[in-house]
Amino acid sequence: MTTPKLQYKKMKMEELIVLAQQDDMLALEELLKKEQKNVFTTFTYLTNKREDVSDLTQEALLRVAKNLKSLKNPANFKSWLNQIVTHLFYDELRKRSKKPSIISIDDENDELNPTAQLKNLIPDKKCKPQEKCISLELEDIIITEISNLPQQFKIAIILRELQGLSYEEIAIATKSSIGTVKSRIARARLKLQENLKNYI
Repeated sequence: MTTPKLQYKKMKMEELIVLAQQDDMLALEELLKKEQKNVFTTFTYLTNKREDVSDLTQEALLRVAKNLKSLKNPANFKSWLNQIVTHLFYDELRKRSKKPSIISIDDENDELNPTAQLKNLIPDKKCKPQEKCISLELEDIIITEISNLPQQFKIAIILRELQGLSYEEIAIATKSSIGTVKSRIARARLKLQENLKNYI
């Protein structure tokens, strides 16, 4: 006999969304669990402050729970969720611009150092075999290079490559034209290719 929670785990996203919109709390719980890692990863790439990632993730999931009934078409959930994530991130940027932050460039383990924060998110694995070590080192470099992109390029490339959104969906999420989105993604790719050419 299948337990109710196991039944929900096997459901497709759209089924969970419809049930959650009908006040099914188990469906909502499962939906949020499925999206939590995705949202956390997106904020990890977007924000330089590690301590903000968990708070922003919680706030995004809370907004999903509060506003899910306003989503008319469950097939648009991913795009709708990424609009919430993007708006939250822009809000955070506006707040941050009002108070200057001090970043130590001397201490790689400094909590405010963006490079150190991003590196800390990758599990520390033993360097054997050698390929694994090289792969982890490359992952570090890629994360660092993405985090160093100008803000608009970074958001566009993350929504496209990490979240798999269409140009149209990114344009809606960032309140930009499709042409602007395409330009930002193309420029972000060129910049990443240039910065990573010695490694890839």
